[in-house]
Amino acid sequence: MGDTTRRRTVLAAGAATLAGTVLSGCGNDGGSDAAAGSTPAVPPAGGGGGGGGQALAQTSEIPVGGGKVFKDQKVVVTQPMAGQFKAFSATCTHQGCSVATVKDGNIVCPCHQSLFKIADGTVAGGPATRPLAAAKISVEGDKISLA
Repeated sequence: MGDTTRRRTVLAAGAATLAGTVLSGCGNDGGSDAAAGSTPAVPPAGGGGGGGGQALAQTSEIPVGGGKVFKDQKVVVTQPMAGQFKAFSATCTHQGCSVATVKDGNIVCPCHQSLFKIADGTVAGGPATRPLAAAKISVEGDKISLA
């Protein structure tokens, strides 16, 4: 149990640091996207402890050819083809802003209009030059959870 508490404390400290980085990064258009995308802001994939992950949605909530952004979990889940679910970090690799919507087969970052393909997270339109980091999900029946 001590490890779980310690892990949460470390994650909370990391989230606070990331929030500061994101806020300062969005105002700077210096062209470097190395810092923003080097550490995806996706919750850990259950790396050492026990059961299933955090429930995100029902499969019926994710439209075919579209997706849904889960702000609190910093993840976006897409369904490129019927029954095929993908997940990516919701942190744009350009300057660390949070993606906001999924539209016309793309995940959209509102800060500088970077676009990422729903099928694989690759860049469909800049200024981002690197794909969104993949996130792990599990689909059991009609339930989608972080893995």
